[in-house]
Amino acid sequence: MSKTPRLGLLRDRDFGRLFVATALGQLGDRIIFLALPMAAIAALHADEFQVGLMAAVTTAGPLLVGLPAGAWVDRMRKRSVMIGTDLARALVLLTIPAAWWASLLTIWWLCAVALVHGMLTVFFDVAYVSYLPHLVGRSSLLEGNSKLAAIRSTASISGPALAGPLVGLAGSTTTLLLSSTGMAMSGLFTITIRKREHKPESSGAPQLGREIKEGMRFLAGHPILRAIVLGDAIFNLFLVMYQTMLLVFLERELGLRPSSIGLVLSGMGCGALTGALLATRASKWVGQGPVIWLAPLVTCPLTVLMPLARTGWSVSAAALGLAALSLGGVVRVVAQSSIQQALTPDRLLGRMSATARFVSCGGIPLGGLLGGASGSAFGATGTLWIGAAGMTLSVLPNFLSPLRMLRTLPTENAPEFAR
Repeated sequence: MSKTPRLGLLRDRDFGRLFVATALGQLGDRIIFLALPMAAIAALHADEFQVGLMAAVTTAGPLLVGLPAGAWVDRMRKRSVMIGTDLARALVLLTIPAAWWASLLTIWWLCAVALVHGMLTVFFDVAYVSYLPHLVGRSSLLEGNSKLAAIRSTASISGPALAGPLVGLAGSTTTLLLSSTGMAMSGLFTITIRKREHKPESSGAPQLGREIKEGMRFLAGHPILRAIVLGDAIFNLFLVMYQTMLLVFLERELGLRPSSIGLVLSGMGCGALTGALLATRASKWVGQGPVIWLAPLVTCPLTVLMPLARTGWSVSAAALGLAALSLGGVVRVVAQSSIQQALTPDRLLGRMSATARFVSCGGIPLGGLLGGASGSAFGATGTLWIGAAGMTLSVLPNFLSPLRMLRTLPTENAPEFAR
C-alpha cells in the first residue's frame, strides 16, 4: 500500500471512502447527540427523570443485543452490515419529525426511536471495528484508528456547532432530518468501497450460544482485554451520569440557549480532534499501555470545572474541562482499540468487539437511570460532581493490569484462551 508520511492510509482509495463515510455518519450522529435530548427537554418539556430514562434507552442497545450481535456479524460480510444498518438508522430517525408534524410525538415515541436506533448502532459498530483490520492490515491499525478518530472528532466539533443554531431556528425535531441524511449518505458511500471480504466460512449450523460463549471466554481469559473492558465499564457508567445532567445543567442552571450549548459541546469536539492528532505520538512517547490509564487520570478531574461554573467567563473554563475530557478519551480509545484488534484472531473479531461492548456499555442504561435519579435527588450540579469522581477512578483496572508496563502494540495474536 503506497503511503507518504503526511497522507499515509488516505492515499488508499478504499480507506479514503471509509474515511468519508465515517465523516458523514458521525456528523449525523453528533447532531443526534444534541437534537434528540433537546427534543425531550425543550419541545416536550420532559422532567429530569424522563431525560434520564431516555438516556437509558438510548444506550440500552449493547445490553439487549450486544452478545448475539458479535456472533451474527462474525458470520456476515462486515461491509454489508455497515451499509444495511446505516440505511435502517436513517429511516428510523425520519419518524421523529414526521410524528412531530402530525402532532403525535411523545416522550415514549422518542424513547422507542432511541432504543431501535441504539440497537442498530451496536451492529454497525461491531462490524465497523471488525472491518478495519481486513481493510488496512494489522500493521496499520494504530494509524487507521488515529485517522478515523480524527474525522470523528472533527464531526464532534461541526455537529453540535451546526445543530445548535439549527435547533434554535428550526426546532430540535426538524434538525433530526439532517441526522437522517448523514446516516443515509454514509451507507451509500460505503457501497462504493471496492475491496470485498470473503464470506466467513461456516462451521455448520449456527450455534449462537456456543459462539457467544467462545467470545466471552476469550475476552475473560486475557488479562489485558479484561482490564480494558472493566475500566471502560466504570468510565462509561459515570460518563453517562454526567452527560445525562449536563444538558439540564447548561439549559436550566446556566440558562444557555441551544446555540451556546452547541458551542460548548463543540469544544468537546476540539479536544477530541486534538486527542486524535496526538494519539499516535502519545502512544509512542508514553507507551501504548501506560497511555490508556494516564490520559484519563490527567484529564478526567478537570470535569469538575463544569459544576463550579456560573454565568460568565467560568463557562468557558468549564468548556475547556470538557475539551480535556474528550482529548484524554480519544487518546485512550485509539490506543486500546488498536491493542484489542491486534490481540484478537480474525475469526473472533466480531465476538470480541461485541462482548467488550456488552461489558463496557452494559451499565450505560443504568448510568442514565442513576443520572436521572441523582438529578432528582441532588440536582444537576451534584450529579456532575459524582460523575467527575467516578470517571477519574476508572483508571484503576488498567493501572493494576499488565497495561502498566506494555510499551508497544502487540504484533501477533494472543493465545486463543477460548479453546
